[in-house]
Amino acid sequence: MNTPPISIEALLVLDAIEYRGSYAAAAEQLNKVPSALSYIVQKLEEQLNVTIFQRQGRRAVLTPAGKHLLIEGRKVLYAINSLSEQAQTIANGWEPKIRIACDSIIDIKPIFRGIQRFLAEHESIEIDVQEEVMNGTWEALIEDRVDLVIGAPSPVPNQKGIRAIKTEELESVMVVSKSHELSSAKQPIQPSELTKYRSVVVHDSAQREIPWSVNLIKGSQNFFVSSIAQKIEAIIAGIGIGYLPKCLIQHHIASGQLVIVALEEEPAPQDLFIAWKITNKGKGLNKLIAILSNMKVNFPIIQQG
Repeated sequence: MNTPPISIEALLVLDAIEYRGSYAAAAEQLNKVPSALSYIVQKLEEQLNVTIFQRQGRRAVLTPAGKHLLIEGRKVLYAINSLSEQAQTIANGWEPKIRIACDSIIDIKPIFRGIQRFLAEHESIEIDVQEEVMNGTWEALIEDRVDLVIGAPSPVPNQKGIRAIKTEELESVMVVSKSHELSSAKQPIQPSELTKYRSVVVHDSAQREIPWSVNLIKGSQNFFVSSIAQKIEAIIAGIGIGYLPKCLIQHHIASGQLVIVALEEEPAPQDLFIAWKITNKGKGLNKLIAILSNMKVNFPIIQQG
């Protein structure tokens, strides 16, 4: 493989000259003599056949080609610094990346506050958050597509090696838009009467595992969406009715956009879990779990496979 004309040293020199405004000031920053910097820039210009700097008085100013070279070069310098930090991080038992699947049913805001606290202390660790639904959340963990799941619904899979902590009991309520006929119907209503109305249902995101359904209105015509956020908007639009977590729709209820329909038989609360594989010994994951767990009170360990 031929040696590329653009070296890390050359990029550092360009960065210093542009930042300090002159060869002399950049040489002082890099602990080199100005002639050494001039040689590096001149050699790079010859190899690329471009002019990188032009003088304006005592200042060295980038040409358009030089500006593009430095903008892209700084990305390379940043990537190299990041790579070095990650290598040191891994050597000390800290993983470079943590993948998280959050179930669509949870309120993501407190989760992001916890992640922000974690990143404030470990800014070199990359976080990847994705949204899943019901059994798709567990499937992502079982298949090692994520390291941590948050808001995964019960039951916990009988998959050995999973540690699950119950985080909350989620209360769901039947809601309709303010314009829906059920909003003014005599209540409480028998659940069997709901079959007359179109139901908004969130697709389970499982690809290979058996899809689950919770609080599904059997016999009702369905309108399918891919997330709780879409379900909320579909019900507000009057497309159909459905069960929603009460904690996620308080402001919609307060504004009158959504109306709670009282039923003769209310759905039972749903257990939600934070879970990971016990074979994952990464210090970053353990620290993040501790931060997220401490945001709640008394999380009992429910299962250890």
